[in-house]
Amino acid sequence: MSQSTVPEKENGSVITDWRPEDPAFWQQQGHAIASRNLWISVPCLLLAFCVWMLFSAVAVNLNKVGFHFTTDQLFMLTALPSVSGALLRVPYSFMVPVFGGRRWTAFSTGIMIIPCVWLGFAVQDTATPFSTFIIIALLCGFAGANFASSMANISFFFPKQKQGGALGINGGLGNMGVSVMQLVAPLAISMSIFAVFGGTGVEQADGSKLFLENAAWIWVPFLVVFTLAAWFGMNDLSTSKASLREQLPVLKRGHLWIMAVLYLATFGSFIGFSAGFAMLSKTQFPDVQILHYAFFGPFIGALARSLGGAISDRLGGTRVTLVNFVVMAIFCALLFLTLPSGGTGGNFTAFFGVFMVLFLTAGLGSASTFQMISLIFRKLTMDRVKAQGGSEERAMREAATDTAAALGFISAIGAIGGFFIPKAFGISLDLTGSPAGAMKVFLVFYIACVFITWVVYGRKTKK
Repeated sequence: MSQSTVPEKENGSVITDWRPEDPAFWQQQGHAIASRNLWISVPCLLLAFCVWMLFSAVAVNLNKVGFHFTTDQLFMLTALPSVSGALLRVPYSFMVPVFGGRRWTAFSTGIMIIPCVWLGFAVQDTATPFSTFIIIALLCGFAGANFASSMANISFFFPKQKQGGALGINGGLGNMGVSVMQLVAPLAISMSIFAVFGGTGVEQADGSKLFLENAAWIWVPFLVVFTLAAWFGMNDLSTSKASLREQLPVLKRGHLWIMAVLYLATFGSFIGFSAGFAMLSKTQFPDVQILHYAFFGPFIGALARSLGGAISDRLGGTRVTLVNFVVMAIFCALLFLTLPSGGTGGNFTAFFGVFMVLFLTAGLGSASTFQMISLIFRKLTMDRVKAQGGSEERAMREAATDTAAALGFISAIGAIGGFFIPKAFGISLDLTGSPAGAMKVFLVFYIACVFITWVVYGRKTKK
């Protein structure tokens, strides 16, 4: 082995020599460092999803503590964090090469404390105007933007043959934050935890108290701990440094926009269903205590994403994505058979079961499309640099930068689904009294994605 493959010692929190594609380097030093950064990144991203989806649990209970918002307003509050999250993912996707993964992870985790603290006080004052909740909901969107920078950062640490699994773990366990929040929040609001900070609760008709502020405040101590963990335990890679100008050309790639559409159908469905499922279930089956079950869907989807990266590495991202969209279309169509008609009928068990499959496929597809993005952009960039006469080292460096930028930007497009799906449910219910109109749009979209995946990628790969 040549001398250049001998790993150099890292310089504090900044690593100047990073060669994950070098087997000797990876075995002697790279694997341990990458794993440490991954396992600090995971809880930071999990907490980000907890904060991002806070209003999916809070909105259902706002009127129980004395507010008088309409159903459309409540759907709006569940959808707004996805708007700001999607928009902010665009700049967030370029931040890691500019500031470094350690610095940006610590900063982006720490600022989530602001909307959590504010929301805890706001829900205790029934004079709080709807406009204030809009602002807080938009601030929660900062948490949703963390996904773009987190996935871009982790992509720099792992060799290409392990990126699917690593990104699947980071994204999947991070996505688990939606399920964790929807499981923990209903428990937290039933107990007096933060009375010393002014959490007094609101008495309900049955004599029990609802401490809605706890749904937001319960995450603050964890945010503090993992902000410090990111700052002191993660690393910045000097080899991943790149200016914004160097990253922007990736936006000219046609494959970026095609993959953005496919990712919108997978991750957009996951986050959109996560945001709107509880409210939708409440409107269709009002007698069901949906918050007892709502966490199952995001849990299944996140678990599927965690496993989906490894499955895609083995079977091929294109094959997994194609089959996945076929199943999504089939079960989207089956959902119509489970809905009430004219306020009567419907089958909650079947409704719940069909949605669980949709969550499963949305999570699995999120991982498989991300694996496709990594392979497509790495190959495109390396081929381009080599065609220009560039060295192998330069090709690998630019491929890593372009791939990270593409992953981040495409994730921004996908996050828009978190707004459109709950909002589509709200509009459909307002106009027709049923979510069927929205589901018809989703069904057509999934069928279109089957066609796009097959025509653009399915015919060109054995996998």
